[in-house]
Amino acid sequence: MTARIGFIGLGIMGRPMALNLLAAGHQLAAYARRPEAIAPLTEAGAIACDSPAAVAREADIVFTMLADTPDVAEVILGADTGSADSAGARAVIAGVRPGGIVVDMSSISPSTTRQIAAALAEVGATMLDAPVSGGDIGARDGTLSIMVGGPAEAFARVKPLFEVMGRNITHVGDHGAGQVCKACNQIVVAHTIAGVGEALLLAEAAGVDGGRVREALLGGFAGSRILEVHGQRMLDGNYEPGFKAGLHQKDMRIVHETAHELGLGLPGAALVAQLLNTLVGQGDGDLDSAALHLAQRRLNGRDKPN
Repeated sequence: MTARIGFIGLGIMGRPMALNLLAAGHQLAAYARRPEAIAPLTEAGAIACDSPAAVAREADIVFTMLADTPDVAEVILGADTGSADSAGARAVIAGVRPGGIVVDMSSISPSTTRQIAAALAEVGATMLDAPVSGGDIGARDGTLSIMVGGPAEAFARVKPLFEVMGRNITHVGDHGAGQVCKACNQIVVAHTIAGVGEALLLAEAAGVDGGRVREALLGGFAGSRILEVHGQRMLDGNYEPGFKAGLHQKDMRIVHETAHELGLGLPGAALVAQLLNTLVGQGDGDLDSAALHLAQRRLNGRDKPN
């Protein structure tokens, strides 16, 4: 069965996700601030809309895939500008249908997610938070890991669409649970990138072939997808972005904001976040987050690989 879908946020992740939904035969309305971002969608048969509200009027299920918490709040609820349309006349909430579902696939604050869900409930709509892992390759290939928070009934309704975009799809819990799960994911990923980077740095400093070290570690308990993919990136010095360091920095900020709300100390995550802060502060925020290894190299006076 085809669905009437809306999609807002057509960047490095959102565009291929929306294209996969179109390729699966669904009707799709889309909005983007930049005409060039929406062009591939309209060429594939999507309807171009002039506002998020217009997308919501065309769709039963609206997806958002945006950069950060304020972007999601503005698109769904509207900016509080004090102007005549400060209530959000152009926002999703102004056009969403009673019984409609808004699915935010961005990585944002769990507490703000719960506030947005409550506001949508007041107009008869349901929210799911469904952040993803897998980078641009997973978005293109439809193999993302999707972690979902929100009511089970809404999850069941949207699950066939999730299956177009991803493989590992988990209903984690109620509103905000998906975002908490994504924060947990980013802690593990950041720690592992840092661990792989330090291991390869030690091998190099000791005069041992890093490629051989990586090969040996992949066959043992230290083996991981990050060692496989990002370890090779580090050896090659190839940091073309799949997931930008600046976005990982943002996600670690959400980790620490959430930990602060809970009165929780996460010293390991804080250390890795500082390495990401250093990398972004050095002007490398648009590189892949594996470039955290560059910050480690610079810290040790090894700016360039041997």
